[in-house]
Amino acid sequence: MAQAVEDWYKQMPVITRSYVTAAVVTTIGCSLDIISPSNLYLNPKLVMKNYEFWRLVTNFLYFRKMASCIFILEGFKLCLAPWVICEQALDLDFMFHMFFLARYCKLLEENSFRGRTADFFYMLLFGASVLTSIVIIGGNISYLSESFSKIIFLSNSLTFMMVYVWSKQNPFIHMSFLGLFTFTAAYLPWVLLGFSVLVGASAWVDLLGMIAGHAYYFLEDVYPRMTGRRPLRTPGFIKSLFADDVVVVAQPVNVRFAPPPAEEFHQD
Repeated sequence: MAQAVEDWYKQMPVITRSYVTAAVVTTIGCSLDIISPSNLYLNPKLVMKNYEFWRLVTNFLYFRKMASCIFILEGFKLCLAPWVICEQALDLDFMFHMFFLARYCKLLEENSFRGRTADFFYMLLFGASVLTSIVIIGGNISYLSESFSKIIFLSNSLTFMMVYVWSKQNPFIHMSFLGLFTFTAAYLPWVLLGFSVLVGASAWVDLLGMIAGHAYYFLEDVYPRMTGRRPLRTPGFIKSLFADDVVVVAQPVNVRFAPPPAEEFHQD
């Protein structure tokens, strides 16, 4: 069993393996009190005033949902206390999102982005930027600020974005939800959104992922077909970070793709 898990881990493509590893290490570190979640969550004021830029990344690595958060304003610093955690619910939440992260991140990188690691990394960077911008802008709108102030970790949203993009690129695959009913992959995000609402989770987190996913899908797949322009072309400096192998489709040898010359036919 341990060997099977090891083989499964080694077979992950580089971006998926790196992201899953970072997420698991971060979450376990927080569970063991080696790392404090209060040093990881997204706080625009701490980022801008105290130059804690790592929060722009670390908030995408923590997959445990806080059961209760009390915000205390101390000058320009926003602290969280206490961290009240319901262990069984959080373990289930962690495993649920780890499964979707590992599965759909791997499917995208191995299929839709095969041989295009730089493009896949740029997709994640675009999604993270869109999600961060939405939360920051929403937090400054008076009638939305209360809802957005509760969204301090965007890891679940980024995972849901990958689910949405995969469903758009593979809309006709037949799927089953808990063996209860079948549907095509095009409806997968909506099925998962309905399930989140059914179990009492906040729909905002999933909706943000769907918004970011649709933004990427429109700009990368729909808009270029409409105009011939591709606004999300991966920058050269990102391409230089990844040495992608060229995907070659082998042609069968000694196979004729045209009728033989007339002189090769037997004449009676």
